Amino acid sequence: MSDARSPEPDRPRRKRTPRIGEVLRTSRITPHMIRVVLGGEGLAGFPAGEFTDHYVKLLFPPPGAPYGVPYDVDELRAELPAEQWPVTRTYTVRAWDAASGELTIDFVHHGDEGIAGPWAAAARPGDRIQFMGPGGAYRPRPDADWHLLAGDESALPAIATALDGLPPGTRALAFLEVAGPDEEQHDLTLAPGTELRWLHRGDAAPGEALVAAVRGTELPAGRGHLFVHGEAYAVRELRRHLRELYGLAPEWTSISGYWRRGDTEDRWQASKPEWNARIAAEETSAPA
Repeated sequence: MSDARSPEPDRPRRKRTPRIGEVLRTSRITPHMIRVVLGGEGLAGFPAGEFTDHYVKLLFPPPGAPYGVPYDVDELRAELPAEQWPVTRTYTVRAWDAASGELTIDFVHHGDEGIAGPWAAAARPGDRIQFMGPGGAYRPRPDADWHLLAGDESALPAIATALDGLPPGTRALAFLEVAGPDEEQHDLTLAPGTELRWLHRGDAAPGEALVAAVRGTELPAGRGHLFVHGEAYAVRELRRHLRELYGLAPEWTSISGYWRRGDTEDRWQASKPEWNARIAAEETSAPA
């Protein structure tokens, strides 16, 4: 999801301007999914809406940090030891309502595990959080004959938003892997022509049910627009499968690992360029 392009050598790096969101309300929409709605003056002019996979980089100061919102990240990194720097976590925008100025983000919560989930569980109206963004690159193509949307909980907000934005009458197949039946979300928009399959992981490894379901489905004829995101190993397997069928033209695909089992987000983001390079080399050397 990150932009790997480097600034031109003679041009100074553009300083990114952070935004500040204020918690308006929270709700637990499934046993392990918390919805946080942000608002406030800091969201004025938030430029979301072009893509259905918009994301933001949320900044979480460590416990006991000697600073509060707002803060200058570059100054903190110059003046404080690394253990006191804010930690970045990437989250997809579930919804942006420009009229009300409300930004909705869904968080997976597994008790005290991680950083963002516990923050969402403890968030109360009036709490503030600093973030960067939005980024994004995908929206369902209106000229596609059909759409494939496949992912796990990390991709669920983007897939849900894409379902909201599908052109009327479009053929679409959506595969969503979650832990179990209690994690299904029943407020998703399903237009005529859309088939949604909930896949329950149970005790299996993340992505196993998703890979098996997509592999076992005969996809429609014609030109499909493919959106496949989630656990990196599962996404890699689906990428291999879909490449054999469709060739994966960049303009017709959005396929990437949002996370990798056994890694923190920091380790995954640091190793993701090398991972992607290996996949690209594999595809270049594979027979057409």
